[in-house]
Amino acid sequence: MSHSDIPQRRGGGEWSRRGFLARTSALGLMLAGAGTWVGHEVWAQGPKKGGRLRIGMAGGSTTDSLDPATITDIMMLSLSMGQLRNCLVEIDAQSNPIPELAESWEPSADASVWRFKLRQGVTFHDGKSLEAEDVMASFNHHRGEDSKSAAKSLLKTVKSIQADGKNTVVFELSEGNADFPFITSDYHLTIQPAGADLSKGIGTGGYILQDFEPGVRARTKRNPNYWKEGRAHFDEIEMTAIADVNARTNALKTGEIDVMNRSELKTVHLLKRTPGLQVLQTNGTKHYTMPMHTDVKPFDNNDVRLALKHAVDRQALLKTVLRGYGTLGNDHPIGRSQRYYARDLPQREYDPDKAKFHLKKAGLSSLKVKLSAADAAYEGAVDSAVLYKEHAAPAGIEIEVVREPKDGYWDNVWLKKPFCMCYWSGRPTSDWMFTTAYAADAPWNDSHFKHDRFNALLKAARAELDDGKRRRMYADMQHIVRDEGGTIIPMFASDVYAASDQLRFGEVGANWELDGGKIAERWWWA
Repeated sequence: MSHSDIPQRRGGGEWSRRGFLARTSALGLMLAGAGTWVGHEVWAQGPKKGGRLRIGMAGGSTTDSLDPATITDIMMLSLSMGQLRNCLVEIDAQSNPIPELAESWEPSADASVWRFKLRQGVTFHDGKSLEAEDVMASFNHHRGEDSKSAAKSLLKTVKSIQADGKNTVVFELSEGNADFPFITSDYHLTIQPAGADLSKGIGTGGYILQDFEPGVRARTKRNPNYWKEGRAHFDEIEMTAIADVNARTNALKTGEIDVMNRSELKTVHLLKRTPGLQVLQTNGTKHYTMPMHTDVKPFDNNDVRLALKHAVDRQALLKTVLRGYGTLGNDHPIGRSQRYYARDLPQREYDPDKAKFHLKKAGLSSLKVKLSAADAAYEGAVDSAVLYKEHAAPAGIEIEVVREPKDGYWDNVWLKKPFCMCYWSGRPTSDWMFTTAYAADAPWNDSHFKHDRFNALLKAARAELDDGKRRRMYADMQHIVRDEGGTIIPMFASDVYAASDQLRFGEVGANWELDGGKIAERWWWA
């Protein structure tokens, strides 16, 4: 039975997937488009069980933890959500929300109350049956007063979480949110047993933790009692953190690993010619950024921020750093494939004279700033920073590129240094992306952006059921972030990764790297 065949109850107030799509469309919810992918014949003979999958990963750190509240990058996302645990809702390869641990869900007429019926017969790795108390405890883990979880801001409108029997969980929100099922798919919001020791990695996922060394490796073995038929085909998964892209590439070429993420775009054409390998590309919401702390001089002056935005040659970065594997960014985080992308917003161009104009408005004839960079942010981040330094010079802007250590970058540089290189995988909906990184109280507001009108629009759009009004609100928010925000977004990047040509898969998800982070669950050996 394929994943799309997972039973979905109908009638009695429960929803089929088709019913959910129809209802949420009426509520103003549009499901994001899927990315493109490059592959080969799929499902030719059906999935085959067995073997070990070895993944060489960028995105691991010695500060990593099995606490889902602490996840910041792809290695822990792939381990936690892609192997050990499940969410209430899964995002499929077409970027649709589909049932995972929740068998079905139903909103109230104003989308302020959501009832999730849990799938029965699901057990955790320790043998405990999944019940409503586990879902409640897992969500409340992120809602506590002292919580530092990035999911806390996503759940701030949740007034209460209650059980209606052992198999139904009711979320009451302080305002309507047509996107709430998407939110429950967040990789932080995996379900653990109530009262569990999070360091043990116990979940309902397709694989059971064998050992974990932060920033080094993780090993798991297949869960023999996994509740999803037609998933989790490998006997074992071994993930190794390999920060250096050349080391990852060599490991793949020599057969030490079977898959690598974040291929070196300068040499990906050589990988394509290598016998026994295949290269895949997905286009989703991933974007590269340069956040500035808007409450720190000189970035507290919007004309300085605009000068820096006009001083970057986006076309050159797209061509040189991404080798064309991506699209131009326009200083806001909503991608072209997303429902509420503001297509009428003019594309910002490289214009040193306009940058000089804004410097003059700020009372400056020149500007000197430090830009922290490491390829931990993304492969090519240091090259991007150096190129940006060259672009900005004709505008009278001197950028000192500070090369930071790769290890610990997300803990020691991002959110701490006032101007740095960064990347975002993006989020399925406009509300989710803005709430995570641009709302005034967002824990991951890496530019310290605070804008009263933006925040008012964000709240209003979330509860707005008229699609036209909602679209205009999100367009206004993109305009505000583009022209007043503290984040330079020069480009959206394709995810490009390479694997053994003996690996098979279906349609590849683009919501996160490595098939939506689910490579261990969705792929198999030929």
